[in-house]
Amino acid sequence: MTRTDHLSPLLEFDEIEPDEDCACGGCNTRRRARLHAAPVHEGGHAAAHSIRRRAAVLMAAVGTAIGGGTAAAGSATAASAPSPGPARGGSTQSPQNPQGEVSGRYGQAPGARAFAAARAAAQPVTRAQIIQRAQSWVDQQVPYSMGRYWSDGYRQDCSGFVSMAWGLSHSQTTWTLPKFADRIGKADLQPGDILIYNNPANPHAGSHVTIFGGWTDSSRTRYLAYEQTSPGTRKRATPYAYWNNSGSYVPYRYTGLSGGSNDGTSATAFPGADKFGPGANNAYVTKLGQLLVQRGGARFYSEGPGPRWGEADRKATQAFQLAQGWRGSEADGIPGKDTWDYLVHGKGRNIDAGTPLPPPDRPGTEAPAFPGADTFGPGANNDHVRQLGEQLVRKGFGGAYDVGPGPQWSESDRRNVQAFQQAQGWSGADADGYPGPETWRRLFS
Repeated sequence: MTRTDHLSPLLEFDEIEPDEDCACGGCNTRRRARLHAAPVHEGGHAAAHSIRRRAAVLMAAVGTAIGGGTAAAGSATAASAPSPGPARGGSTQSPQNPQGEVSGRYGQAPGARAFAAARAAAQPVTRAQIIQRAQSWVDQQVPYSMGRYWSDGYRQDCSGFVSMAWGLSHSQTTWTLPKFADRIGKADLQPGDILIYNNPANPHAGSHVTIFGGWTDSSRTRYLAYEQTSPGTRKRATPYAYWNNSGSYVPYRYTGLSGGSNDGTSATAFPGADKFGPGANNAYVTKLGQLLVQRGGARFYSEGPGPRWGEADRKATQAFQLAQGWRGSEADGIPGKDTWDYLVHGKGRNIDAGTPLPPPDRPGTEAPAFPGADTFGPGANNDHVRQLGEQLVRKGFGGAYDVGPGPQWSESDRRNVQAFQQAQGWSGADADGYPGPETWRRLFS
């Protein structure tokens, strides 16, 4: 009996399914084939699924017979990895971005029941946490590697990056991440969801996954992508669904998202002036930007919106305020209660071509000279106190004033200065509510 004759009866077992917890090569191959195939109700062909099932079983059997129990790795020619568009340094092509296999923290062997263990250990996570974790790798510029593990224990490739952002216990692959997610449509995408392309010709070298960070335009043709790609983690505006293989990317949503809007911004009440302005970094800034994009402010964002406050947020906010006919301190680019109310409830006029644009930036404009620490504090009564208070109001930090501001120093001045200092990320003696040279410079810059 030839080896082929010996194996041919295996082709009759069309309905054999691999054990979900088995980590052998044959079952891995079968799972990949099943994940890639479109379901019959979405246009997949039943015969094609039968052929895939037969091929997967045959591959497992051949690997066992020839390799002593380990499935053959396959001999397909390596496909080009996703080209991430213009790379650092001006090149339009990046090196291939292969991905590793499922692995535990710091590369620990996953064990025979890796999938079950990873699903059991999955913890609820909010959208804001996903984006913040992704941003942490962007800030650290984590180098791309399919064989190395970052200080947090996750593999430094695209699927390890998503595993980290989602808080999974193992570094997954683009083929196994769908086991932790539900398939969604383009219209359903929200920050923290992912877009996966799986290349059946070469699953390791050609597949890719990005984290969706929000739409950058009202036409939904570009989005902010967080991704791990050579040479390192990056965040940038990306054409939907990607620079290449665009029609083959599939959106997914992590099943472990916590309830509500998952970003801490489901309430429509104004969160407070301290959530916005220089130094702010939170989910409310992202929500503000998304609302502004919906109201015609997309042209102010070259990327984002994101959780870190930037000049684009200020200009878009100011343009919206100007569209309502507000002027002066009511159109300073910092959202107050009225601005927030108009945005979250769809009130007022959109930003359009007829809206006066914010005045252009004036490079070189310097803050007025700091008048000295003895100018402020209990008992102080001078025009610099009034100047300080008026600037705090312009910047959106006037919430403590019942009247004023005026020349007489008050506890309201101290509390507003402290709120501004805390918005810079300062604490302790650096946020005591009394302006020093750096507080003054930032306030008037």
